[in-house]
Amino acid sequence: MPLRSLARPALRTACLALLLVTAFPAPAPGATAWAPAYELDDACVTLQAFNGARPLGYLKRVALGYGFTGTASAAEPFRFDAAALGRYTVRDSTGAYAYQSVIGFVMAGRGYGDRADWTVSSADGRYRLVSTATGQQVGSFLGSVGAGSATLAASPAAGCSAVPDIGTQVTGAAAPGVDADGRLVGWIDAHAHPTAAAGFGSNMRCGEVFAPGGVEVALAGCPSHGTLGVGALFEAIVGGTDVFNAPTDGWPTFGGWPQRDTLLHEQAYFRSIERAWRSGERVLNALLVANRIICEIYPSRSTPCDETTQIRVQAGYLRSIQDYVDAQSGGPGRGWFRLAATPAEVRQIAAQGKLAVTIGVESSELFGCREIRGVPQCTTADVDAGLDELRAMGVSGLYPVHKFDNAFGGTRFDSGLNAAAVNIGNLASTGHWWTADSCTGPADNTQPLVSDDIVKLLSLGPLNLPPGTIAPVYPSGPVCNTRSLTPLGTYLINRMMALGMVIHVDHMGIRTANAVLDLAERAGYPGVVSVHSWSDRTIVNRILGLGGFVAGYADPVLGFLGEWRANRALANGDRIDGYGVGSDVNGLGAQARPRDNAGVDPLRYPFTAPNGTTVDRHVMGGRTFDLNTDGVAQYGLYADWVTDLIQQAGSDAPLLRQHLMNGAEAYTAMWERARA
Repeated sequence: MPLRSLARPALRTACLALLLVTAFPAPAPGATAWAPAYELDDACVTLQAFNGARPLGYLKRVALGYGFTGTASAAEPFRFDAAALGRYTVRDSTGAYAYQSVIGFVMAGRGYGDRADWTVSSADGRYRLVSTATGQQVGSFLGSVGAGSATLAASPAAGCSAVPDIGTQVTGAAAPGVDADGRLVGWIDAHAHPTAAAGFGSNMRCGEVFAPGGVEVALAGCPSHGTLGVGALFEAIVGGTDVFNAPTDGWPTFGGWPQRDTLLHEQAYFRSIERAWRSGERVLNALLVANRIICEIYPSRSTPCDETTQIRVQAGYLRSIQDYVDAQSGGPGRGWFRLAATPAEVRQIAAQGKLAVTIGVESSELFGCREIRGVPQCTTADVDAGLDELRAMGVSGLYPVHKFDNAFGGTRFDSGLNAAAVNIGNLASTGHWWTADSCTGPADNTQPLVSDDIVKLLSLGPLNLPPGTIAPVYPSGPVCNTRSLTPLGTYLINRMMALGMVIHVDHMGIRTANAVLDLAERAGYPGVVSVHSWSDRTIVNRILGLGGFVAGYADPVLGFLGEWRANRALANGDRIDGYGVGSDVNGLGAQARPRDNAGVDPLRYPFTAPNGTTVDRHVMGGRTFDLNTDGVAQYGLYADWVTDLIQQAGSDAPLLRQHLMNGAEAYTAMWERARA
């Protein structure tokens, strides 16, 4: 149990004392087995320094930094806060950070930085603090605390400063994550992007899921996203926000973000994910997302735009989220956020009452497999190598096609004016516009009549379209992408089926998706899904017929209900025994707005979540969120949204609750059948 979770200071102090005594048994005589110290998160202690066996004194606060005193009662209390596994920030009673200065002394600073990050190890009841940035160990330096070679003894203390944090406002005991038969009990978010902060060159978004310096760093405001900043301009384009009145504040006021439509600001801080998990979420499908064109358009980046590199960076970031939650929970494996590469791991994690995080990939040029004017830019060997690498990362599912035509098949078109921008991206990726013909029945969205003026507006600067580029004019009414599954796409799908991977058909054009389903039906392969409402209803029906899995985009409550009911009414709708939510959080898509009738029929706080916990309004710093007025402004409000969804289902509420709370089980069982 992390010390932060102990509500009573006296109890927390007693437990800390026990930990300090028992966490590291004495090694054999003569041995000094230094090991990473994991037990100090949220510890309030005084520190006594030793040079070998000789006491140097207790650390105390002096004018600009820290010195020594021989009096225990004069010792400074320090608060440790986990920055990573075995790493901490250390704050004195004023809240100042102890940091390793360039002149050798350990000094007191007002903000987190690399030099305020300490790697801590333990042996024989003593600790060593080493600057993570410089490698210098804390000791005595010119009579003060600074670079040296001291070991430190920690004693429980009072009077420490509080570390800013965000709670969950979830109380009470949750129902078990599995039932007596080992079946998962809880809902699934089958389409989320918790790693988006590390995507698109790593600079496009403001805020992160976590930061070693805590919430003050992770959710700080960003000048680049303020009024007339480049981030604000891009956010105005993708989300329709006001570029002339863009928010710059973050923690602790959150006056302008997060909102449901602030799409380039972090919407899934790890405490928000924790709130959803504590309220009944059991599986989170984390999709590593990449798009080279978007990355290259944004003028600032710190990582390459190549999509394979973007995926690698995000895979590392996802593991760092798990490590950070572990660090905040007492050490490796102790956190509630657990990566799962197999269905068996999902079941093990759920049985422990934790959140199973599966990994997928949503990439427009998967494995670098662009097509340029119809010519694939990769081979079957590239596909094999790419699949091997992704599976080594723990990836279990893929979008073979996303947004643009590629070497595997044709895309499903965006609609409305947004389609013009995405179509220009298709031109930049492939060298050609989308090609479409009129069709009856299932279609790939109608297209606007696109003019040269729109091309000029949307291609300013980074896309560098050739002079005189003329936009296409498509047939009116329903249209279909002329491109279907390619031979290389057929190879990829067959390999995915052989490996038991989950095939995401959302974003595939009708002809491509039907060709994929033809292959799956011939093979009797159930591992096909549509999880955020980007497929035609006929495709959904075929997925259900295969025994695949379906989730709905978490748009306004009544829209989700309408889609769930429509899918139940399909010929294969009676095969739905579990249903999922597809949040698309951090995925450049707006989150659910408040219900239109919330003013007269609000979700009432506190409420009982489907797993039995009690949930009140979510508080982040100085802001309190309310689903009735904010909609899903950030991920923590999915606890509220799912509860409200069930309450709004009327006579269908018992069945909807059953489907949602069986969603994690239905997805996992589908995956098991695919791997059989």
